[in-house]
Amino acid sequence: MFREMTRQDFDAFWPTFSKVIRAQETYAFDPNMTLEQSFDVWCKAPLKTFVNVKDGEILGSFYIKANAAGPSRHICNCGYMVSESARGKGIARLMCEYSQQIAIELGFEAMQFNSVVSTNIIAINIWESLGFDIIGTIPRGYNHGRQGYVDTYIMHKRLGN
Repeated sequence: MFREMTRQDFDAFWPTFSKVIRAQETYAFDPNMTLEQSFDVWCKAPLKTFVNVKDGEILGSFYIKANAAGPSRHICNCGYMVSESARGKGIARLMCEYSQQIAIELGFEAMQFNSVVSTNIIAINIWESLGFDIIGTIPRGYNHGRQGYVDTYIMHKRLGN
C-alpha cells in the first residue's frame, strides 16, 4: 500500500536510509547527514514523498520533485529506496510504476534520473524494462564506496502520450 510519508514513517525508515547513504553505492548524498538533514532532503524538499507499507512494515520509499525550474519544470525526478528485507521482491519496480502515475497526475511530461550509478545493475535493468533510456554518461561521476570512481548514467522516459 502506498501513502504519503509522515515524519513518524521517516523516523522508522531512518535505519534503511542511513545504511544506504553510508554505503556510498547508489546515492550522491553526504554519508554523514543527520536524521534532520535527511528528512529535509527526502521529505521536505520534494513535492511529495511516499512510503510503501505492508503489514506495518516499511518496504520502501520514494520522492517526486521537479527536475529543474522554469521552462524545464515539466520533467520530474524521483529517488527510490527499498528496505534490506524487501529487496528482490519487486518493490522498486512497483514504486517506479506508481511514481509514473503520480507524475502524470501532477502534470509532468517526462521523468529523468540524473545520476544512476553504473554499478547498480539491478536498478538499471528495472528502469530499462520500464521504458527508460540511458541518454548520457558522466565519466567517473560517482565515487563508489567500494569500487572508487565509476560512471553514472542519465536516464529518461517520456510519460503519457
